[in-house]
Amino acid sequence: MTQNEDNLSFTQTLRKNNQIITDIQETTTHKTTTTENELPILIIPNTILLPHTDMTIQLDKAHTENMLQTVNENHEGIILTPKGIPQPDSEGIEFYDIGVILQLKNLQEEPDQYQIELKVKDKVFVTEIREANGTFHGVYYKIPEESNITEQESIEINKNINDAVLTISNLIPNSEIYAQQIIGKLDTQEKVAEVFPYIRVPISRKQELLEMESAKLRALKIVQLLIEQKDAMLLQMDIAKKLNKKMSETHKQSLLREQMKMIQEELNLTDETEGHKTYREKIKEAQLPEEVEKVALEELHKLERQGQNNSEENIIRNYLDTILSLPWHKEKGVEIDITKAKEQLDKDHYGLKKVKERIIQHLTVLKMKEEKQGSILLLVGPPGTGKTSLGRSIAEALDRPYIRASLGGIKDESEIRGHRRTYLGALPGRIINGMKKAGKTNPVFVLDEIDKMTASINGNPTSALLEVLDPEQNDSFSDHYLEVPYDLSDVFFIGTANSLEDIPGPLRDRLEIIKLDSYTKVEKEHIAEEHLIDEVLEDHGLTRDQLTITPETITVLIEKYTREAGVRNLKRQIEAIARHTTEKIIVDQVETPYTVTPDMLYDILGHEKAHYELVPDKNPAGVVTGLAWTPVGGDILYIEAALTPGEGKLKLTGKLGDVMKESAQIAQSLIRSRFSNILKESDYDKHDIHIHVPEGAIPKDGPSAGITMTTTLASLITGIPVDSKIAMTGEISLTGRVLPVGGIKEKVIAAHRSGIKKILLPKRNMKDLDDVPEEVKNELTFKPMNTIEEVLTEALNINLPHAESLNIDVTSIQQ
Repeated sequence: MTQNEDNLSFTQTLRKNNQIITDIQETTTHKTTTTENELPILIIPNTILLPHTDMTIQLDKAHTENMLQTVNENHEGIILTPKGIPQPDSEGIEFYDIGVILQLKNLQEEPDQYQIELKVKDKVFVTEIREANGTFHGVYYKIPEESNITEQESIEINKNINDAVLTISNLIPNSEIYAQQIIGKLDTQEKVAEVFPYIRVPISRKQELLEMESAKLRALKIVQLLIEQKDAMLLQMDIAKKLNKKMSETHKQSLLREQMKMIQEELNLTDETEGHKTYREKIKEAQLPEEVEKVALEELHKLERQGQNNSEENIIRNYLDTILSLPWHKEKGVEIDITKAKEQLDKDHYGLKKVKERIIQHLTVLKMKEEKQGSILLLVGPPGTGKTSLGRSIAEALDRPYIRASLGGIKDESEIRGHRRTYLGALPGRIINGMKKAGKTNPVFVLDEIDKMTASINGNPTSALLEVLDPEQNDSFSDHYLEVPYDLSDVFFIGTANSLEDIPGPLRDRLEIIKLDSYTKVEKEHIAEEHLIDEVLEDHGLTRDQLTITPETITVLIEKYTREAGVRNLKRQIEAIARHTTEKIIVDQVETPYTVTPDMLYDILGHEKAHYELVPDKNPAGVVTGLAWTPVGGDILYIEAALTPGEGKLKLTGKLGDVMKESAQIAQSLIRSRFSNILKESDYDKHDIHIHVPEGAIPKDGPSAGITMTTTLASLITGIPVDSKIAMTGEISLTGRVLPVGGIKEKVIAAHRSGIKKILLPKRNMKDLDDVPEEVKNELTFKPMNTIEEVLTEALNINLPHAESLNIDVTSIQQ
């Protein structure tokens, strides 16, 4: 076909398209989505693109770097065209309302510019433009692109575009590849979008074409312009050809580099590459254990054999970096200063005498026995009693690195043992990560909240700790990520927990358990004065010359604003006072020192938050004061009983657990056996016994209320009241033996605080009074109890029938 014939064909097409365009009546409106989103606005000079476009453009480096800083994390932004040319001194830029969303797919750097691959996704309507720090963001909603082109019209449009592009490609040498790319596109919308950037019309005219609501009208208009301007497009097509050629050269260079790498491997020249040479040198200098070095060299050989840009390259590099960053050689000549350790523990912690003694004993064993560390410590106690801070003090005393790993909530065994390197994202476990941070083989490693780990479908993390915390095994700990043994025998492991019940037996058996009890009021006062106040003042930029908290104020804080075993909440209340003081000094310009007294606490902290029960002057018959242990310390517990018309049944209220219910049933049986003579002469069987423990919303359970319930029933039956200043704790057996219980220290402190003067204890618990502070013991009287007869004699001043007269085996009681 000659050039004249081409022109005749295009002229006929133009006439036909003009007739179709004239017949189209635009009656549609924007069909939009209702969801609004926000994206950064990108300004690409003299560029308007249509949806369905994949293309490469060239931009100068300065403009491109600004684009890269503007796009969001998904590399997306809105191409929105300014109306006119923005002036440097103008106050703002006015944009058109309609633009498109683009995604940056690839970027290649050249000496003075970047080649950027773009993908245009959707047409959008921008409802609001926001400017901040020199960048623009647009709030938008999408305008769906709906094609209203029939199949016949699509064939005609495709034919016209193909003919025009082929004609142009015949005029430009070596542009056949680009022409074939356009012709090969099957979708009409994609063809139209591909040729749209090369049409030479003003930006405002291109914006009109973008905003057209009819896809058919837009396609016909662009085909018409394409035919009219095919000569003007020659220059644009020439640029496209050169760009395509440059991209082909880039691909060719990449292929040659890969071939060169393969040749180097065949000739064993890979050691000369800088990166691999560095790894080999690092492995040699690290002097790794023989087995570890062998594995590292195998991984390095694999990396060298596969070369760069391999899917496993980053995985192998991360593995080698992990091995090389771990400490492998034991520290030599590390002397443990026991005197310094004692001074450090006394400086950081008040009280905790037995705990400190046990830690010092552990350190002396370490000093005497250099090869193995022996047992591993587990600090068990209520929150806020200083378990974690003890670990930090030990690290400072020994001059070792301090590492802490919080294990609360862990459900995956891989968190301890690491992930296997069979999938992407594999990492070593928390133990190996901790050693990596420590940089030495002998850190003090605190494993916090080991009682908060739970089993799941991903394994049981507590089982994974068995190897870590067993001195007989942890010299060859196996992490799934490393897959080589790692020696943990020099690590000083310290576990912390709030409760022993939640730690499995096999793990608990590997630990040396040290219990931290609740602090007494006196201990809390010393801790506040010697530690907490200074820490809070430093954290809030205050000094003691600016804020004074009187001792009486600290006492009120402890008794009426905090109810806890530790001192964590006490510190929070002191922090609230410090914040109040800073406001007074800065805003109200008060004179310093600002003194806080007890009568000021209501205005600063509000209502009192803790209420301790004080015993009344008298108790009626059927009411006895017991002692209970709680996670926040001890407390007194009233047990009340009443007779109601019925059939001799036992009714229990107060949200009691199974153990306390059983104690009540045993108490009822004991009363029936010991008071049989009295009960025969009464209508006892025609009444129900109702036992109630006040504060029913609080769950109560534990083996410590047996003698209290028995005494309560005895007081009810005999009508003899029990002195309100007497409290008791202990479990009871069906034969009348008084059994020992736990939590004596907390219970005694609670009794002293509530005004109790005499405490009845199981005889076997008298040894536990050694833990009670002397100032508390000196104000109380303690009575050891062996049998229920002794309890009732002391509490009610009555003598029960002897067990022998009731045909009860008294051998166990006498023992």
